[in-house]
Amino acid sequence: MLSARSLFQEIVDNDDSFQLFCSIAASGEAQGGWENARIAALVPDAMRDLAPKITRHGADEDKHGRIFQALLRKRGLQAVPVPPETDYTMLLERRGIGLAHDKLRRQEALSEDDIVVYLAHSRVTEQRAADQMDMLVKYFGDHPVVGKAIHMISNDEDNHLAYCHEELLRLARAGHGRTIQRVLRESALAEIAVYRDVSLAVMDHMGRLLHWPAPKAALLAAGIRGMYAYERFSGWHRMVALRMPERRNALGGAPLTTPEYA
Repeated sequence: MLSARSLFQEIVDNDDSFQLFCSIAASGEAQGGWENARIAALVPDAMRDLAPKITRHGADEDKHGRIFQALLRKRGLQAVPVPPETDYTMLLERRGIGLAHDKLRRQEALSEDDIVVYLAHSRVTEQRAADQMDMLVKYFGDHPVVGKAIHMISNDEDNHLAYCHEELLRLARAGHGRTIQRVLRESALAEIAVYRDVSLAVMDHMGRLLHWPAPKAALLAAGIRGMYAYERFSGWHRMVALRMPERRNALGGAPLTTPEYA
């Protein structure tokens, strides 16, 4: 029977597919860490109170990258180049979603609207990350190899999502509501398309590494396209809703780590 549990188990059990999975994840987290560090350094003076939280966000993502690198080392593996068609962050940037890397490389302060764009984009992508980690915790939270890492990353992603909700609601009250809603909608519609494309590309690579028969590969591709159709029709609305989170000031402290993944 084809299920998320059996699919992920198959990927984890094979060195080549596990290597690609961790390499893609580590690369994406490292990009996120760099982006947040640059945003924290360029926050406009009127929003300097956000800089420590943005720094914490980036530090968490750097930590996640180290976790995936550590998982590779435990298997005696090294990271491999990430196929461009699986680079979620790069593909989102090409669609004009989030803050362009060219802007972040400059030594010019960002505007308040830039910070709104960053938070709205993050609210959408962190929803995806939190949902994925919830699924992995459900099925693999007790896995002897990846279980501990999954729990740690899942907790961080929940914090990141809570932070985005809280700060966007605060900014909406400060008069940025229209911009927030516009950017959330644009980001969500672009993200679901990019996620579909990246998912199809990743499954294509995994299928070749794991020698999946054509019917299995076709069924997985159909499932990915079906999920996109649902999200495009109505599912994207949950990615733009804002509500005050139970976790308040979720990124208000120092980033947490463990000796194993320091």
